[in-house]
Amino acid sequence: MSQSTESTTESNPFTKPGFIIAAALVVALIAATIVIFLLPKGQGNAQPAPPSGEPTGSVAATPSASAGAEASVCGLPSSSETALGAAPETTWELVGTMAAPTDPKVGPGKTDDQGIRSCFAHTPTGALYAAVNLWALGSDPSKERAIAEQLVAKGIGRDAGMKAPQTATPSSSVKIQIAGFNVSYTSTQAVVELAFKADNGALASVRTNLLWQDGDWKGVVADNGAPLEEPRQVRDLSGFIPWSGA
Repeated sequence: MSQSTESTTESNPFTKPGFIIAAALVVALIAATIVIFLLPKGQGNAQPAPPSGEPTGSVAATPSASAGAEASVCGLPSSSETALGAAPETTWELVGTMAAPTDPKVGPGKTDDQGIRSCFAHTPTGALYAAVNLWALGSDPSKERAIAEQLVAKGIGRDAGMKAPQTATPSSSVKIQIAGFNVSYTSTQAVVELAFKADNGALASVRTNLLWQDGDWKGVVADNGAPLEEPRQVRDLSGFIPWSGA
């Protein structure tokens, strides 16, 4: 490897195996609440998200119309909207090391004594808030088991994650925050693609798959508990709706 290549790799945290991001959608790791940004090829267990943008993975069964009709567990509103074309105005709160959105009409509608934030509106905005709050919660490794238990869709992947041993969380001086989003939405499923920005300016994105289950948005994982898609490096925020709280 040339010196210039080594220097480039060293300067970009998203290409370093040691760089991790708290991730609430990795059950053996969502449990472990970490995901490695751009693992060297061949070292990741993630399965790519489908090109159509529709969630797949370890859900108990194909969601039905009645599942999509379940009322919010904390009484938040639903809507017939299926798109989110602009960044919502919101209040941001620091959750772990990441800023997360909060709104009394969108969620989180519940925060338990472990700090787990749940119950989001049955709307495209609610799905967006749920996804961002999942990632923010994952920045606190002490919440890994509670995240897997409460915020992951029931199915084989969740079961695998619950049985997995707790994963040690390497330390990292690099901090990341939400920088933008896209939402693909139906009443039963949503795919939220989030752009992240590191404090040195590097950018990456990952799709978060959600299922409306038991009156709330739940994260979907592969049958082995791994994420459906690894994060990927991006050059800029082209194609994303800019949105950030830090």
